[in-house]
Amino acid sequence: MSGIVMSQAASESQPGQEMPGIQFHALDYNEVLRALESGPAGLTSEAATARVRHYGPNQLTLHRGRTALQRLLQQFHNLLIYLLLGAAAITALLQHWVDTGVILGVVVINALIGFIQEGKAEQALAAIRRLLSLKAVVWRDQRQVLIPAEQLVPGDVVMLQSGDRVPADMRLFQVKNLRIEEASLTGESLPAEKDIAPVALRAPLGDRTCMAYAGTLVRYGQGSGVVVATGDHTEIGRISELLAEVERIETPLLRRIAGFSKGLSAAIVAIAVLTFLIGVRVRDYSAVDMFMAAVGLAVAAIPEGLPAIMTITLAIGVQRMARRNAIIRVLPAVETLGSVTCVCSDKTGTLTRNEMTVQTVATHVALLHVSGVGYEPHGEFLVEGRHVNVADYPAVAELLRWVIAPAWPMPGRWCATARAAAWWWRPAITPRSGASPSCWRKWSASRRRCCGVSPASAKG
Repeated sequence: MSGIVMSQAASESQPGQEMPGIQFHALDYNEVLRALESGPAGLTSEAATARVRHYGPNQLTLHRGRTALQRLLQQFHNLLIYLLLGAAAITALLQHWVDTGVILGVVVINALIGFIQEGKAEQALAAIRRLLSLKAVVWRDQRQVLIPAEQLVPGDVVMLQSGDRVPADMRLFQVKNLRIEEASLTGESLPAEKDIAPVALRAPLGDRTCMAYAGTLVRYGQGSGVVVATGDHTEIGRISELLAEVERIETPLLRRIAGFSKGLSAAIVAIAVLTFLIGVRVRDYSAVDMFMAAVGLAVAAIPEGLPAIMTITLAIGVQRMARRNAIIRVLPAVETLGSVTCVCSDKTGTLTRNEMTVQTVATHVALLHVSGVGYEPHGEFLVEGRHVNVADYPAVAELLRWVIAPAWPMPGRWCATARAAAWWWRPAITPRSGASPSCWRKWSASRRRCCGVSPASAKG
C-alpha cells in the first residue's frame, strides 16, 4: 500500500516509518518540513529513491475487475436464461433440433451483445486511466526537475501553477494568488483561495486553506508545497477505497425481470403438470404422449425473445449515452438512470461540469440565441431559430469587441491544461470568466465562415 500519513513524532523517527495520522493543516509549515525531514529545497535523489522503495508509487490501488471469462459467464446469470437453457436441453433430448438451435442462438446472441458492450466500457475506462497520468515539477538535488507523479514521495517539494492538477496531498508553504478548484472533494463550485497559515485542528476539509489535495485543479496563481500523503492515503484515495466497498444491488429492471421469471416458471410448470394429469387421468392418453405434449407446451410458453429484446434495448440506451460522453459499465445501469425522477443538489457545480455558457446576446436590434454547451468554442448565432450572418448585426460585433473580449483571461491561460489534454477547454480563473471568451470564439468562427474576415478586421 503506497503513501504515508505521519505523526507528530515524525521528527523523532527515521524517515520511512509509517505512524499514526497527524493533522498537517494545524501545524506551521516549518514543523511539517522538519517532521518529514525535508526542506524548501526538497529531497536528494537518494532519499527519494529510498522512500519510493518503502512507500511504493504514488498511485491509487486498482481493484481487480472481472476477467473476460467472468464477464461472459455473467451474461448467463439470469433466471430467464436458465429457463431457456433448460428448454434447449429438453428439446435436444426430444431431438427437436430446429427448436434447440433457435433457443441456443437467442441465448448466445444475447450474451454476446452484453459481453461486447461491457467490454467497450472497460476499454474506455482503461483509456481514461491512461489519460490521467500526470507529471509534477519537484525540487530534487536543489534543482527543479519534471518527473512522473507516480514517483512522488512524502517530503518532496512540488511547484504548482495555473492549469496544473495537484499530484498528491500537500502542505503549502509558498503561495501567490493561488486558487484551487476542490469541487470533487467539497462540492464548492468556486475555487478556494489558498494561504500558508495553519488552521484550526478540527477545520473541515473545505476550510483547510493551507492544504492542496490530490486530484484538484489549480485555477489561478502559483504555489509550492511539501507532499504529506500519496497514493491510497490521500483524500481522493480514501474516497476510492470507500467506493470499492459499495455493495452492488439489483436495478429495478432486474428485480422485475427476476420476479417475472419466477412467476412465469411456476405458471409454466403448473400448467404442464396439470395438462399431463388431465390427459392421463381424464382423457386416458398414454403417459409418454402426454409427457411429450406437456414438455412441448412448456417450451412454447417460454418467451425466448424477451432476453434478447431487453439486452438490445439496453444496448441502444448505452450507445446513446456514449454519444454524450457517458460510460455505462453494466447494461442494466442505464435503466437505473432512466428511473431517476428527481435530482437534489445544494449548489451548482456539484453535479454539473461547473461550466457557464453565454446563451443570449441582447441588442436594440434583435435578441440572438447562442448555441453550444460548455467552454468548447463551437456554436451558432440564431434569431427566432434561424441561423444568421453576424455581419448583419454590427451592434453584436461592437458588444463582443468592447464588452466581452476584455474579459478574456491573460494570454496563455486559456487552455492552460492543454499540456494534459488538448481537447479540454478550461478557463484559467472561474467558470464565469470562461463563458465570455467562448462566446467571442464562436462569433469569430461564425464571422470567418460567413465573410472570410478575421475578428481583428471586423468593423462595428
